[in-house]
Amino acid sequence: MEAPLVRRTMTNSNPPLLQNYGVLLRQPGETSVIQPVDCGNNSGAAAAATAAAAAMEECQLPLIDLEGLRSESEEERLACTSAIARASSEWGFFQVVNHGIRPELLSEMRSEQVKLFETSFERKAACQLMNNSYRWGNPTATCAKEFSWSEAFHIPLTKVSEEACYGEFCSLREVVQEFAKAMSNLARLLAGVLAECLGHHKGDLDEICDESTCFLRLNRYPPCPVSPEVFGLVPHTDSDFLTILYQDEVGGLQLMKDSKWIAVKPNKDALIVNIGDLFQAWSNNEYKSVEHKVMANAIKERYSIAYFLCPSYDAFIGSCSEPAIYRKFTFGEYRQQVQEDVKKIGHKVGLPRFLLQTTQ
Repeated sequence: MEAPLVRRTMTNSNPPLLQNYGVLLRQPGETSVIQPVDCGNNSGAAAAATAAAAAMEECQLPLIDLEGLRSESEEERLACTSAIARASSEWGFFQVVNHGIRPELLSEMRSEQVKLFETSFERKAACQLMNNSYRWGNPTATCAKEFSWSEAFHIPLTKVSEEACYGEFCSLREVVQEFAKAMSNLARLLAGVLAECLGHHKGDLDEICDESTCFLRLNRYPPCPVSPEVFGLVPHTDSDFLTILYQDEVGGLQLMKDSKWIAVKPNKDALIVNIGDLFQAWSNNEYKSVEHKVMANAIKERYSIAYFLCPSYDAFIGSCSEPAIYRKFTFGEYRQQVQEDVKKIGHKVGLPRFLLQTTQ
């Protein structure tokens, strides 16, 4: 008798993604169709999803042991920093182990995250949880290919200590505070290493990065029973300096490498790091902000938490070497341009908007 109750509870926790996706499919010129998944016998879209996953090239991201940064050997420290810089230039993505964040903290954070998302949709949408930051789907989507089959909470670092953000989720507050602090320290460490590799001081970026603009995003990707081609998160680049991702083992993250999409193989012991647009601009294209996406899973839900290292809105981003590829701009100006493009044309343009005329 308990199984139907569990299914009912989980269903009620889901946002109305199918309803909104169906509305987008009825737009003029839309060619996508809903392909119901039969999870019982792996037929229909489930079989198609399995075949698509098998055909997709799966990669192991460059794996970097950060123990090397703490080594007494100068040779080992240099090898570690060089590996970080090389992965940032060649991939724009890498994964790190021995990163200094306690496994127990990661486990506690995941447990609290699951409890939060299991709350009814009505409660998540109506209350002031997490600074009233609950979002689902994509409100600006005008067609199915712009829709994200996911839900999320966005938490500015300046809000993580406020009791009002957590409601009845009292145990969540302490865990989020410790988790955010640990991710912030790791992000600033890696940013310092990358700045130093380009001949700058470790603290150059630390001085302009601001807790008022850095944030955590807690993500949940519910099972998607309609098509193997639905995005959990649409293709994009990150509008920050760098992002650190803690994900589960379900998979679904894909990135663009050598002009084709490749699937990232999950590693339960590693955190994923990727370069954002601002670091690409600051490094004068030495480090790459790579397009990535999440594909929805027909059967399993997926959880992840991302930390975004951002500067203050009035901080100027200028190329660290000459001749500069991009003009100087503030983070606030960059965000405003991205928002305007999404509103006008349905998607982000990003750095190409800020290319100097001589490089276009």
